[in-house]
Amino acid sequence: MTTATTTVTPAATPHVLAVDDDPALRTLLEDYLTGHGLRVTTVASGREMNEVLEREPVDLVLLDLKLPGEDGLQLARALRERATLPIVLLTGQNEEADRVMGLELGADDYVTKPFSPRELLARLRAVLRRYQVQATLPERDSTRRAFRFAGWELNLRTRRLRSPAGESVELSNGEFSLLAALCSAPGRPLTRDQLLSMSRLHEAEVYDRTIDVQILRLRRKIEEDPAHPRLIVTQRGVGYLFETSVETLY
Repeated sequence: MTTATTTVTPAATPHVLAVDDDPALRTLLEDYLTGHGLRVTTVASGREMNEVLEREPVDLVLLDLKLPGEDGLQLARALRERATLPIVLLTGQNEEADRVMGLELGADDYVTKPFSPRELLARLRAVLRRYQVQATLPERDSTRRAFRFAGWELNLRTRRLRSPAGESVELSNGEFSLLAALCSAPGRPLTRDQLLSMSRLHEAEVYDRTIDVQILRLRRKIEEDPAHPRLIVTQRGVGYLFETSVETLY
């Protein structure tokens, strides 16, 4: 039986719970992440993971999907059902189906083995930052019915977009959620992390690696000249700005 090990740093430091059956990898994770300002607890099984979660607060779970005798996807599903804490998956290079299923179950990101500790640290920090931003945002106002901007109308209940000519424009779930996020903060520069967090309030399946693609697709649908956008404007070094007035309908 393995014993959970915890390296303690100041209380305000994010607490990462790493779940992996490889003792050498657990040591590497503990040493590297602790050396870069995170508090780290390492365990070898889902049972030990649950014991840690029961007795102390955790800010992020780093979960290996291939634990001996355990279903990593089922552990990820149970984690998402019990809490809103961030989940980052550790997977093999040839486990694309598991990665996709993990994201669909609510995981926030994944890292494939073998991985660069530096890249892992950057991904963990990005996910933690995203959740910190989300915690400062107001909850979605369920009384809102629609947004109107530049002749367009986005219906939040039917999830439909109507053009100034009265035509219905089809949006993917990600496009709808990003447009709703932009409409809720007109004239305010938003970082990608903020857009990701605000999109979650609209039940989006939007990931950091695809947000620029979603913005590009949105521009093609609502801009007169997508190559020179006037509504969704890029803010270099920041993110995006929805540069138009927005009317909220209740």
